[in-house]
Amino acid sequence: MIRPAANAPSTAETPLSAGLAAMPLALTLVESRSTAELRKRAAQVLQHHLGLEAVECLYLEGSGRWLGRDGVDGQFDCSDFNHPYAHVIRSGKALTLSVAEARTRLDHPAFQQQVATLGTSLYLHSRPLRATDGHHEWLGVMVLVGTQARLAQLADDPGMAAFDALLCRLWARLAREQGERQRSRVLQDSLAKLNDGARRQALADQLADDLLGHSAAMQALRRHVVRAAETNLAVLLQGETGTGKDRVARAIHQLSARAAAPFMAINCAAIPEALLESELFGHAKGAFSGADQAREGLISQADGGTLFLDEIGDMPLALQAKLLRVLESGRYRPLGASEERRADLRLVAATHQPLREQIREQRFRADLYYRLGQFPLALPPLCERRDDIALLAQAFIADFCAREGRDDMGITPAALRLLYRREYPGNVRELKNVIDYACAMTPQGADIDAYLLPGQSESSAQAPTSPAEGATFALSDDIDDLRKALRDIESAIIRQRLQRFDGNRAQVARSLGLPKRTLAHKCQLLELDTK
Repeated sequence: MIRPAANAPSTAETPLSAGLAAMPLALTLVESRSTAELRKRAAQVLQHHLGLEAVECLYLEGSGRWLGRDGVDGQFDCSDFNHPYAHVIRSGKALTLSVAEARTRLDHPAFQQQVATLGTSLYLHSRPLRATDGHHEWLGVMVLVGTQARLAQLADDPGMAAFDALLCRLWARLAREQGERQRSRVLQDSLAKLNDGARRQALADQLADDLLGHSAAMQALRRHVVRAAETNLAVLLQGETGTGKDRVARAIHQLSARAAAPFMAINCAAIPEALLESELFGHAKGAFSGADQAREGLISQADGGTLFLDEIGDMPLALQAKLLRVLESGRYRPLGASEERRADLRLVAATHQPLREQIREQRFRADLYYRLGQFPLALPPLCERRDDIALLAQAFIADFCAREGRDDMGITPAALRLLYRREYPGNVRELKNVIDYACAMTPQGADIDAYLLPGQSESSAQAPTSPAEGATFALSDDIDDLRKALRDIESAIIRQRLQRFDGNRAQVARSLGLPKRTLAHKCQLLELDTK
């Protein structure tokens, strides 16, 4: 609450231009070392030299949504007009009202507590505080409490306007200096962390559960993810489709100092251009047809955390310019809003498109590209990490069984050999789809075999549709190894029967006139599924 000073002068009527023009008073403000100290000194100077009952400076916090009070818990929502400060912030004009009127008309709990000890004959005069050094940045609200006559005298006093200008200029300068010092400390901390090799390796090892793979390419990627997470630099993920860029973005967030804050993601290619700006920046009520209420955008929701923009190469040029301003200044303006807001977020962007070519074709801004690419990461395609295929396949099989409630299943060596030889234009995503299909086609209690993999009509591993096709192959002029040809024919026949009877060993053995034990032995020798 605003408490009147016990020894506040009650009769001092010295004009501000005379009472505050003295150099010692200006030095009192100039010597402040922080914005909080500056606000405190300004309130003390005004209260002591102008005979006011009370003075308080409220500050606008980073997102632009809340007014805070130094040393007091609780904030004032700038969109809640049940307190007078919302009117001052929204209109940009000073507001004067009596304490009696405030108590009857305004029912904001924190505001009522603030004025609870003030006499009903007093008046409140709230003044907007805004930087005047070219940035026109909102800083906060100054609240003066005094008699109606005293406040009326100060309202038109040029000395009061000069005091406001000095206060705002010093406030804005200290805020920028504090921001620079904070960024410097963050940078120093980041550099110190980069030298901690053992700790980084331990974190990289922890990522092995999410970013699967023992290949050299994946080990290097995990180390780079740890390094990226330890900085506050913007990260640009580049790689072919299906390489797991979304997983890498989440890993960066989870290892960063922002892990407890939100992780917000959007695919720029999946949202129509007309809606993408609203999704990112939000909009005010009535900003466009259908905007029946205000809506927070992803930038606001990601405040303090990480914003992941997938397929940023598809972002329209007009939005690229607005995104660049967010990255450079931390400021943005929702659609239809009259005031800017602030956002403190870490940006991770991803694309499979060649952005340099798009820059040459003037479809992507060069300045945004260099701002996004403070920490570039290239994700390896699956063809460069074929050693990981077996590990990935086993993980996808386990995931399928857990999702579908199936018994555990394995994969035969023949199927793995086929997976190693296969091309994967869709990379890891394509491999997962292949495994999911094969799992769905594999009979209960059996393991995935080569003939169950999709697309085998183009592979030499496909089982012939009938024994006759195998016999035709055996009689061709290309045979130079009779034993191998016979094994191929036998393997083709058994594969075809396994497929026909959905892997039922008893039926296959009965249809071929073989004991079940003999069939099992042959399948083991031919590396076929017998389970």
